[in-house]
Amino acid sequence: MKRAGQKVVAGTEAPETSQTSKKQKTSLCDSGFGESDPCTSMDWGSLPHHVILRVFQFLTLVDRARASSVCRRWNEVFHIPDLWRRFEFELSQPATSYLKSTHPDLIQQIIKRHADHLQYVSFKVDSSTESAEAACDILSQLVNCSIKTLGLISTAKPSFMNVSKAHFASALTVVFVNSKSLSSIKIDDTPLDDPSLKVLVANNSDTLKLLKMSSCPHVSPAGILCVADQCHGLKELALNYYILSDELLLALSSEKHVDLEHLRIDVVSENPGQVQFHTIKKQSWDALVKHSPKVNIVMYFFLYEDEFDAFFREETPVTHLYFGRAVSKAMLGRIGMNCPRLIELVVCANGLQPLDDELIQIAERCKNLTAMGLGECEVTCRGFIEFVKMCGGRLTQLSIMEEVLIPDSDYSLDRLHLEVSKHLGRMWFPDMMPTW
Repeated sequence: MKRAGQKVVAGTEAPETSQTSKKQKTSLCDSGFGESDPCTSMDWGSLPHHVILRVFQFLTLVDRARASSVCRRWNEVFHIPDLWRRFEFELSQPATSYLKSTHPDLIQQIIKRHADHLQYVSFKVDSSTESAEAACDILSQLVNCSIKTLGLISTAKPSFMNVSKAHFASALTVVFVNSKSLSSIKIDDTPLDDPSLKVLVANNSDTLKLLKMSSCPHVSPAGILCVADQCHGLKELALNYYILSDELLLALSSEKHVDLEHLRIDVVSENPGQVQFHTIKKQSWDALVKHSPKVNIVMYFFLYEDEFDAFFREETPVTHLYFGRAVSKAMLGRIGMNCPRLIELVVCANGLQPLDDELIQIAERCKNLTAMGLGECEVTCRGFIEFVKMCGGRLTQLSIMEEVLIPDSDYSLDRLHLEVSKHLGRMWFPDMMPTW
């Protein structure tokens, strides 16, 4: 940094020479031993590009933009493609959202100068339709992109569902056609439709590995079957139960298809009694597990008690089960009988009847169970300790609300945590509130 004037040591002494002045400019923090501190003697403007780039990678976008105005060299690094491969667009309406929106000028700069550098892109929008439409407008301008991962995230209600299907499909088509190397797509709660999936498959069938499209009501079983038939590298898939079919599971089990690693299925009902759920044949499940023996099959249930009739009547290779609404004792009994691959079970609510027998059966038959969570249920302390004793140390996660446990003549709550801790091989206490 340049000083405003020359340094004067004393009133009667002459000013220092320029050579002495330069020496002091590079020694602002000289130690008492006559050595300069390398941190203060360094010329930050002459740092190598790769060093500045490394520093910029730890900065937020706002701080990075401010740093780019320090000097020409730092501004050059600000526009290096490596800094623009991963970007999240935040779009919100100031009057209705707490989100900080990406500045429009920056968005235009990215589209003009860095669209062809973007590879890992996500859009986070608030609940307004305007923000979702703005995201579609940006997607429509990425004509030179080479995106590998794309995520559309609604922070509140699914605002993308309020965008016209034509506008949304047109925006996705631009990305699907121009990228040609998409490997991961997360587009839950959107108006995605079958024609859009066909465009995706036609241009990215060799690279697609992950597809999350839960709550996409315009996609049919035939639409997702097209993806499974053509995208033989697909390893992770998330969808709603209504488009799950025997044909889909068999397509995912074909010799051409790689081993599926993760299948997530959301089973949702908005109105009690109005949805009749179909049954998947045991042979179809068996074919999938035979082809992909390590596949995790995750099912999220948001049903009413009288809507479970189609599930778990036969052996089902589910590994992770989450019940967001009340589930009956009979249903839990069927899980114990027909889910031998079960690894994790979370029950948010049941009823007022103790679940001792059901839990003991699950512990006995589900030999892979390592995680359990119980919310608004009832279990006697004796039954719970028997369940833990049968599972032993394999239970790495055990989250039970204290209100679930019913003291009996054998165990009080104080004694229970000691017994459970002994069988788990670690200290354990019931939870005051759910942790799942």
